[in-house]
Amino acid sequence: MSKKVINQNTNYNSELLNSLDSNFIFSDNPINRLKNNTNGLNKDNSFDKIDKDKQLNELKLQINSINDCNLKDNSQKTVLGDGNINSPIMLVGEAPGTEEDNTGRTFLGEAGSLLEKMLSAINIRKENIYTTYAVNFRPPEDRKPTSTEIKRYSQFLQKQISIIKPKIIILMGSTAMESLTGLNSKISLERGKWREIIVKNISYKVIITFNPSYLLRVPENKKYSWEDLKMIKQKIIDLKLNVL
Repeated sequence: MSKKVINQNTNYNSELLNSLDSNFIFSDNPINRLKNNTNGLNKDNSFDKIDKDKQLNELKLQINSINDCNLKDNSQKTVLGDGNINSPIMLVGEAPGTEEDNTGRTFLGEAGSLLEKMLSAINIRKENIYTTYAVNFRPPEDRKPTSTEIKRYSQFLQKQISIIKPKIIILMGSTAMESLTGLNSKISLERGKWREIIVKNISYKVIITFNPSYLLRVPENKKYSWEDLKMIKQKIIDLKLNVL
């Protein structure tokens, strides 16, 4: 099967790929910056939105009821997720950091700014998708969660997926990868491939890529993330998903 060309007039170069500036773009089409009033607010899916809100609140209560957890005991807030709960795209990061722990929101600070630029490169605004983490509490000193912790919180992530019901799941970082796929190999060997996972008898398309915080430390790998972004953009087109 031949690869579908997205935009033949778009030129990519190494300077663009290795830049953190806002001119890291995917296409020449402008980003739609108008609020979309149909994201779960119209008469056709308003009840679905209310039901999802209720289920997410109940899930947060379940997470807050955890006992004997070093992550929870050393955190300020539970970070469940934010964004458009009716979006066809769900993005899963590794774990909250200091700013996220203080606010209860996802992907803030430098890593959040980079994520917004990465999404803008494929004409997506962060608030138009649903973002969450593999674990819901900040690990002490921002260490990597242990496999035991990842497994413990994966049950809540799976419940969250069942509530949101996305068409595409983007796994950013090794913790997110291990949580949903069970893989604990090098992420460089697993990224850039479409896979399917089954959660409560429903199949979901997933792709693994680098976490923004990792790319801040190892910017030379942004070129690989760019390839992943192009694959995500193509899948959105192929599935005719609305992410405005």
